[in-house]
Amino acid sequence: MSELNQQLIQEHQVWMQRAIVLAQQGQYSTRPNPNVGCVIVKDGQVVGEGFHPQAGQPHAEVFALRQAGDLAQGATAYVTLEPCAHYGRTPPCAKGLVEAGVAKVVVACSDPNPLVAGKGVEILKQAGIDVIVGVCEEEAKQLNLGFLKAMSTGLPYVRLKVASSLDGRTAMASGESKWITGPEARRDVQHWRAISGAVITGIETVLADDCLLNVRELQHANLEQIVQPKRVILDRQGRLPLTAKILQNPETVMVMGPFRSELARLGVVQLDVQSLKDVLKTLKDFQIYDVLIEAGATLSTAFLKENLVDELISYVAPTFLGQSARAMFNADFVSMTEQLRFKLKEVTQIGDDIRLKLIPSQESV
Repeated sequence: MSELNQQLIQEHQVWMQRAIVLAQQGQYSTRPNPNVGCVIVKDGQVVGEGFHPQAGQPHAEVFALRQAGDLAQGATAYVTLEPCAHYGRTPPCAKGLVEAGVAKVVVACSDPNPLVAGKGVEILKQAGIDVIVGVCEEEAKQLNLGFLKAMSTGLPYVRLKVASSLDGRTAMASGESKWITGPEARRDVQHWRAISGAVITGIETVLADDCLLNVRELQHANLEQIVQPKRVILDRQGRLPLTAKILQNPETVMVMGPFRSELARLGVVQLDVQSLKDVLKTLKDFQIYDVLIEAGATLSTAFLKENLVDELISYVAPTFLGQSARAMFNADFVSMTEQLRFKLKEVTQIGDDIRLKLIPSQESV
């Protein structure tokens, strides 16, 4: 690779990293739309930039083009996701870039949405615009793991969150669990809820903890702008009490279980009893692309055993609870070949606790 080409690649990466930072500003507010950032550069200077703040509002390219004005003519646009090619709530951004007269468009990753899927790039190329795809692709994909997976497979991206002691326990035998992890770790969990379209839990957790499972605190974010996740309760026997705190905002609650007219009157969305995989498919149909599971050992283990978990987020507190305390998972394996292995992707200290991010290993035991 020539020195000139290497310099160009590094320059593209610098501007794309800026677009990625911009896109992150919409991480709590764009659902169900993806997070997208755009930077327009001319003669080595930023002349326009923007991000998509909320569904129904203009896309990142529109804000960047407005700021650039006539300076967009002959400039290079850096976009974290392939520009859209269809008319939705807003006009197609690919055509907007063409009309603005940009000379080059650098795209981080393609959009698997069937309404786009290469069509945006094709519109640009047919207009004679130079297009480069794949700059900072992996970093950009992290912005929209749920959207990309849902559009590609029909299933949302599933994160399973657990919090345990050093000996893998989540509560005392009595059920007492407040608190194993420290306040910093508990605040950190709010981020995972805020980027999720839904939080799934089981009825046993609701009955034991009378939990809310909503977003109540976020650093550097306005709670009023956050799209609160749906709280999805798996309640096959219809035991959810009408006095449960989670029903204080019934319009954000979904219950899988037998139909109950009293829940319908509250405005709760009710789902038929179905398999865990079908629950996820149903949530995708509701344009829920990122799911967080916060549940007890039985439900958490069920999602793991059915290979429905894309990412495990495990908070480990520096404490021992003893052998009579409740285990984090309750799988009953009898041979090493049954074990579920993970790859460690990240280790972060959160206060006095450790947060592990893991993904299922595809390697055979």
